[in-house]
Amino acid sequence: MCEETGRARLSYRRAEEIFEEDNRLLANPLASPEDIEDLDGWTLHRLRHSALRHDAEDGTSTPMLLARSRHASVRSLERYARPGVDAVARHVAERDPAARRRS
Repeated sequence: MCEETGRARLSYRRAEEIFEEDNRLLANPLASPEDIEDLDGWTLHRLRHSALRHDAEDGTSTPMLLARSRHASVRSLERYARPGVDAVARHVAERDPAARRRS
């Protein structure tokens, strides 16, 4: 029970169920509403790890990513904090000496 509101707290498992149910059509834009029961939506876990990937692509330090994700090791973080092709290209372009001379 939350002291501030007097209401019961929502468990992570229930929040995950609600989130996944409510975004099934968004996660499957070509599906029809009649198929909603057979569709999978995004999960809170997937959302959490997407945020980690975006933070990694934006240059957030490994110690900060570890702290935010509560992963115990860099090895467990590696699978989520891999920058995509566009992020690597952007990183290389930002550090290209020839590009800096042209500016």
